[in-house]
Amino acid sequence: MAARDLYVYGVVRAGHRLPAGSLGVGSPPAPVRRLPAGRLAAVVSDVPEGLRARRRDLTAHQGLLASLAAHGPVVPMRFGTVCGGEDLLVERLAAAERHHLSCLDRVDGRVEMNLKVLPAQEEGLAGLLEEDPRVRRLRDEARRRPGYEANLRLGEAVAAGLERRAREAAVPVLRELSALADGTAAGPEVAGCVLNVSFLVGGSGHDRFTAAVSRLATGHRGRVELKLTGPMPCYSFVGPAHAPAGA
Repeated sequence: MAARDLYVYGVVRAGHRLPAGSLGVGSPPAPVRRLPAGRLAAVVSDVPEGLRARRRDLTAHQGLLASLAAHGPVVPMRFGTVCGGEDLLVERLAAAERHHLSCLDRVDGRVEMNLKVLPAQEEGLAGLLEEDPRVRRLRDEARRRPGYEANLRLGEAVAAGLERRAREAAVPVLRELSALADGTAAGPEVAGCVLNVSFLVGGSGHDRFTAAVSRLATGHRGRVELKLTGPMPCYSFVGPAHAPAGA
């Protein structure tokens, strides 16, 4: 008999309690179970037919991880992680047991907060015109002799200037927030952002961290916009080798 594929939500310690009535992705939602593997356990369900990144299933995946995290640390898997059967999953967990246990220790009692830093636009333009004589000159030229080339030069100078001011402001923002976190992890480049970074924050420090972001956003208004997301499962702090799945 062919091994049945498993949908993998995360990896926990062997004694981690699974919340009663836990349900996962799919329609109807799939019952969730633990798959023991030595000192670890994988939280899994059967793979639903036609699995796609629907809002309902994304919410179910995140919601289950949040409920698991309420009872202890979790190495979270990305949405759509599938493994080809119990035997294969147990084998892979056993091979990476030390790594998973280390990750669980690292994220225990912590959450991930993601910050995206973007150049301020309307307020930023006013500040840029005030401090940058070249941009003022190009604006005045575009007003005197409007045309494609003049507008292009002005647009490029404005975009470069707004980005420069945002990158300058991002330095003290990153420094101050890093001091409030137990770790940082650079995220992938995001169009329009000068910085995309995640912070590993102790649960008791969440309010303090959020308040610091709000204060920094006010202090650097006109240079950057700060977009904070979280708390989230600690995806960025469990390492690239954490996923046990092969699909």
